[in-house]
Amino acid sequence: MASVNDAKPSSENELPAGLIREQIPKHVAVIMDGNRRWAKKKGLPPMFGHEAMVPRIIEVVGLCCKWGIKVLTVYAFSTENWSRPQVEVDFLMELFGRMLQEHEEIFMRNEVRVSIIGNPVKLPISLQSQITKTTETTIRNSKLHLLLAINYGGKDDILQACRKISHKVKDGLMEPEDINESLFDEELETGITEFPYPDLFIRTSGELRLSNFLAWQLAYTELYFTESLWPDFGEREFIMALQSFQRRQRRFGGQDIKG
Repeated sequence: MASVNDAKPSSENELPAGLIREQIPKHVAVIMDGNRRWAKKKGLPPMFGHEAMVPRIIEVVGLCCKWGIKVLTVYAFSTENWSRPQVEVDFLMELFGRMLQEHEEIFMRNEVRVSIIGNPVKLPISLQSQITKTTETTIRNSKLHLLLAINYGGKDDILQACRKISHKVKDGLMEPEDINESLFDEELETGITEFPYPDLFIRTSGELRLSNFLAWQLAYTELYFTESLWPDFGEREFIMALQSFQRRQRRFGGQDIKG
């Protein structure tokens, strides 16, 4: 297998050299970190870094479609991000709505289904309306399922699942003994997708934390951290992450499973 240093961008309909199609992950989850640092390095206000985030999302979406990845989950805004300056929060909310609106044609052309995970109640009404429109428009697309985590927290996801299950028990719809891992999975936000467990987790910018992202779902996920800031994360960097993933021995607590 080619080394990480041999990674080369691929042409249309071609799997990059060094990657094995049968070992392409079904679900990739990404923390898109480093947007503000990218802007600071260039002497620009933080908003320019956030603005640069969107083209990278669209590029990675296209690569996932081309390479056969079925689910892409990106951490766009956490439950903790509300503590940021209000002007920055307002800009991000507007940016998310604009991204969904302006790229709807691309989602349809590439057969991308878009869903939002996280609590939408605190989001601006205009963003909630755009989310509803985009999710309804793309719901029949099946090549890639893009999950945008907006006002999402892993701990909150688990708590909400517990509450839903407890209500079902209280209402006599199930017994406590009926609760198992499969049922719990269905109540989590990622239960809306065919492959709820990410195979590969990527975090950019060199930070070595999960930051309350998919706390339950990442239990056996392969982790990949890169120094690249998200606005610089392109095809070459994505290939390197996938090459690293395909060299791993996945055990899931038991025997080795390659890829």
